[in-house]
Amino acid sequence: MKLLFALTYYHPHVSGLTIYVRRLAEGLAGRGHEATVITARHDANLPAEEMLNGVRVVRVPAPIRISKGLLMPSYPLIALRLLKKCDAVVVNLPGTPGETSLVFLARTLIRRPTVAVYHCDVQLSGGRLSRWIDRAVFLDNWIVGRLVHKFVAYTQDYANHSPLLRRFSSKIRVIPPPVAVALADPTEVRSFRSRYSPNSETLIGFPARLATEKGVEVVLRALSRIRKKLGPVRVLFAGPYKDVVGEKHYLKKMEPLLKVEGDNWVFLGVLSPREMAVFYGACDLVVLPSLNSTESFGLVQVESMLSGTPVVASDLPGVRVPIQTTGMGLIVPPGNIEAFADAVVKVIENRGSYCRERSFVLEQFSLERTLRDYEKLLLSLIEEQTKH
Repeated sequence: MKLLFALTYYHPHVSGLTIYVRRLAEGLAGRGHEATVITARHDANLPAEEMLNGVRVVRVPAPIRISKGLLMPSYPLIALRLLKKCDAVVVNLPGTPGETSLVFLARTLIRRPTVAVYHCDVQLSGGRLSRWIDRAVFLDNWIVGRLVHKFVAYTQDYANHSPLLRRFSSKIRVIPPPVAVALADPTEVRSFRSRYSPNSETLIGFPARLATEKGVEVVLRALSRIRKKLGPVRVLFAGPYKDVVGEKHYLKKMEPLLKVEGDNWVFLGVLSPREMAVFYGACDLVVLPSLNSTESFGLVQVESMLSGTPVVASDLPGVRVPIQTTGMGLIVPPGNIEAFADAVVKVIENRGSYCRERSFVLEQFSLERTLRDYEKLLLSLIEEQTKH
């Protein structure tokens, strides 16, 4: 198959969505398919086109920025050229008018099967402008939903609760997201732990972008309560935290709380896949205290589980599914600082009760299963299209 993937941001931008698409595109390329990504040139220093791990990446100029959204006037022309050479299209929502134009061209002019992966609902923080942006994105996604052949949802739980997906229930196919994490070298895990826990501090891992919906303040405000029960605790934040698109104000808001923590809150930055495996293996617990439906699953919590480390996560549609499925942790009401702190203490004090074998987690979530499900879906749509 010759596949075209469309999304606004792609590597080197780091988010759950970009990681998802990168794993999917590279995984299918590794199985013998041709994969091309059309995305925004969100950084002028990035090349207009390059090959990354077997995937062709085509970046479209994006001269107009509205909050986290990017507008690309030349997108339809570039998309049309790529559409003519592909067998099927996979768009990723929430998106921009660019993805809408691509789906319209694919369905009406080029006649290619189209699939929309729905990553999350949009819920921007802020005032009237943010609400208007939310509505505009919803309308844009609804138009795409009317055009595509199928929607892919991470979980049935999220599909049942999403205001958009509920309108397209007949089109939904549930495929677990592509999760992959290497087995960490035990020597590297011990070295990592001795570095960040020299005095037997409890290590809480927080893999995320520093973004409004991630609930950073929940962890910061819960730490005093956690320390009363556990003693010294250090939080290791793995992910981008400086110059995160649209989050400069949020970082400034968090700075007073971060200053209080001092060396007990460590920003590790963006880690390589090997480093992430070591990170998961060294932590006593991983947290995902997300606040709203912008978080629909949390790939990092399954990565943590595959590394043998339990999780405390918010009781949100989709986000709660990995813990419900594996039993590797506790879910708590989003934003509830006391409940979050108590759950962290309970899991760490009874850690063995929340650990499972890697093979058990792989039975529920595996990259190979996800790739097979996508192959089956896309091949069936291509076959159906050729009949017409």
